[in-house]
Amino acid sequence: MSEAVQDQTLRAEAEAHLRALVGHDDARLHEDQWAAISALVADRRRALVVQRTGWGKSAVYFIATALLRARGAGATVIISPLLALMRNQIEAADRAGIHAVTINSTNVEEWQQVHERIAAGEVDLLLVSPERLNNPNFRDDVLPRLTESAGLLVVDEAHCISDWGHDFRPDYRRIRQMLGDLPSGIPVLATTATANARVTADVAEQLSTTDEVLVLRGSLDRESLSLAVLSLQRPEERLAWLADHLGELDGSGIIYTLTVAATQEIAGYLRDRGHAVAAYSGQTEPTERLALEQDLLAGRLKALVATSALGMGFDATLGFVVNVGAPASPVAYYQQVGRAGRGTPSAEVVLLPAYEDRDIWKYFASLAFPAEQHVRVALKVLNDSPTPLSLASLETYVDLSRGRLEMMLKVLDVDGAVRRVQGGWVGTGQDWVYEQDRYDRVAAARRDEQALMLEYIATKECRMRFLREALDDPGAEDCGRCDNCGGLALSASVTSAAVTQASDRLTRPGVAVEPRKLWPTALANLGVDLKGKITLGASEGRVVARLTDLGLGQSLRALFRPGEPDQEVPAEIVQGVIATLSDWNPAPDVIVGFTSASRPLVVDSLVSGLSRYLGIPVAGRVVIRDDGIAPGQGATNSAQRVAAVSRRLSLDIGDVTGQRVLLVDDLINTGWSMTLASHWLRQAGADEVLPLALATEA
Repeated sequence: MSEAVQDQTLRAEAEAHLRALVGHDDARLHEDQWAAISALVADRRRALVVQRTGWGKSAVYFIATALLRARGAGATVIISPLLALMRNQIEAADRAGIHAVTINSTNVEEWQQVHERIAAGEVDLLLVSPERLNNPNFRDDVLPRLTESAGLLVVDEAHCISDWGHDFRPDYRRIRQMLGDLPSGIPVLATTATANARVTADVAEQLSTTDEVLVLRGSLDRESLSLAVLSLQRPEERLAWLADHLGELDGSGIIYTLTVAATQEIAGYLRDRGHAVAAYSGQTEPTERLALEQDLLAGRLKALVATSALGMGFDATLGFVVNVGAPASPVAYYQQVGRAGRGTPSAEVVLLPAYEDRDIWKYFASLAFPAEQHVRVALKVLNDSPTPLSLASLETYVDLSRGRLEMMLKVLDVDGAVRRVQGGWVGTGQDWVYEQDRYDRVAAARRDEQALMLEYIATKECRMRFLREALDDPGAEDCGRCDNCGGLALSASVTSAAVTQASDRLTRPGVAVEPRKLWPTALANLGVDLKGKITLGASEGRVVARLTDLGLGQSLRALFRPGEPDQEVPAEIVQGVIATLSDWNPAPDVIVGFTSASRPLVVDSLVSGLSRYLGIPVAGRVVIRDDGIAPGQGATNSAQRVAAVSRRLSLDIGDVTGQRVLLVDDLINTGWSMTLASHWLRQAGADEVLPLALATEA
C-alpha cells in the first residue's frame, strides 16, 4: 500500500472516530487537527497545538488514542489541571467509545482498582492531576510503569509548564523530567489556548528531544464572542448593573470575580434580587462543585459567580461571561472569556473593571517565588535534618506561608535540591543557584501584562484584535462585533432601586470571624510551649468588613493604605462598627484594646469610642513589650507568627475574672495576635473573649 493510500485510510478512520465523538455524520477534521493526529499516530512525533478554545484540541487526543489503541499501543496518559476538566473529558471520551479513568486527590480509594484495570488493558485513557506527579508512591511506583507502557502522553493547558505563562504551576515543571524519561517512540501532544510567542517557544523547547517539535498555531479569533467594557464608577453600580441586566443575557453563563469574598457577596445580592445564581471558588467542596457545574450545564442556574477556579477545561455551552474586576493580564482574560460561545452562534462578554483591581493584582504579585534568604534557610534545615521534615515542621524555621513554602519546595524538587519522600521532605545536598535575574524578568513581564490590561480597558480600538495581538496572533484584525467596532451596544443604565439595594448589601457591616481551633505544629522548635487544641481561646468574633469586600472594604482599604496618615476612625466606619455591634449583640462587661505602633489614633479612638457607646470600662491593654520584634514579623507563617507575637506582646490589665471581654484591634491578618491575647485573657480568668476589629485581610 502506497504512503498516500495509507494516509487516506488513516484519515478516513480518524474522521469516523470524529463523527462518533461529536454525533454528526458530516463532521470533518480541520487540517491542523489532521496534521497533529497524523504526526502522533503515523510518525510518533511530538506536537504542540496552540488553538483557540472550542477549536477541538481534545478531539485530537481522543481520536489519536482510538487509532493508537487499535494498533496495539498502550493507554494514553493525560496530565490535566482541574477536576472540572477531568469530568468533562471522561464524559466526552465515553461518547467516543474510549474507556477513560482518572487518578486525583478525590478518588484515592479507587487508585488500586484503576491500576489493575490499566494492567489488564481495560483502560484507554488515564487522566492524572499534575499534583500526583510529585506524590512519592505515584512518582516512584506508578508513573514509571505508566510511561513505559503508554501509547501517548498528553499535556493539557501546556502554558502551565512555562514560568512565562499566566498560570504557571510548579507541579508542571516535573513534566520536563517525564519527557526526558519517556522511551523512544511514544508520541507527545501538548495543547493550550493561551500561549503568546514567548510561551509557545518555551514549551516547544521543553518538549523537544532530538526531533523538531511540530508546532501548530491557528487563529485565536472567537467569531462567536462580542466583547465590551462598561466602566461604572462605584461598586454598587456594578452590582446594580448585574441585577438589572443579567436576565437580558442569553442562556447561562459565568460571572468572574477576583476574590472568594466577592463571589459570596455578589451571589448573595443577586439571589436577593431573584436571580438563580451560586458562588463557586477553590474553597467550594468538590461534591458541591460538581453539583453546581451540572446545574449550570442544565440551565438550572443563570450563572455561577466564580473565581478562576472555574476555568481551564470547563466545557459547556454558555451564552455569556461577565467579569466583575479585571484579571491581571489580557492572556488570563482571554482564557476566562473563552468559556463562552462554545457551541453557540453568539455570546456576550462584558468587563466591569474597578480601580481596586490593582490592589488585588499587587497582592497576588506578592506571592511570587520567595526571596533567596528563605530558600537558603529551608535548604540548610533540610540538609541538616537526619529525618524527613513535614511542611508543618519546616514552617517553624522558614518565615513563609504554607502555600508559598510548598510551591518553593516543588520548584526545588524539580531542580534536584530537595526531594519529597514518605514522611515529608529531605535535602539532596546538591548545589542550587538562585536565579534572581530570571525571577526579576518574570516579575517585569507580569507588570507589563498588568499595563496591557489597563490599555485593553481604555482602548478605543477593536477589543478582540487587542487580545489576539497580546497573544501574538499574526492574523489579528478588527472583529466588527465588539463595542468599539459597533457590533455590540450595552446599556450602562441602572435603576435607583437596584443601586439602593446594592448599596445596602455592600454597606451591611459585620463578618463573622471563626476562632482558631489548633496551635501550629512543632512550636517547641521555636521555644513556645503550646500544642494541640486551643482549649482557652476566643469565641466567634466580628470584623466590620473584609478589605477585599466591595462596599465598606473600599473605605477600609483607604484607611489602611500604606502611607495614609494615622487618624481617628472615620464616621462612615464608626457607623459600620455600631451596626455590627447591633447585629452581633456581644454584651461584654469590659474592653481590652491592643496597643498599635503604626496606627495608634485609629485603635485608641476605636477603644475609647466603644467604651463610651457601650458604657463599659477599659480593663487594660495588650501592650508591646519587645519592640525589637517587627509588627508583622512571621505573618506569612503560623508557627513563626505565634512565636513572634509571644515575644512581642503581653497583657497589662486589671482583674478580668468572670468577665466577658471585648478584645479590640484595628486589623486582623493571620488571627494569631487575637488568638494569643484571648488565650492570655482566659488564663487571667476571663469568662469569655469576644474579638472585634475593623477589618480582616482574608
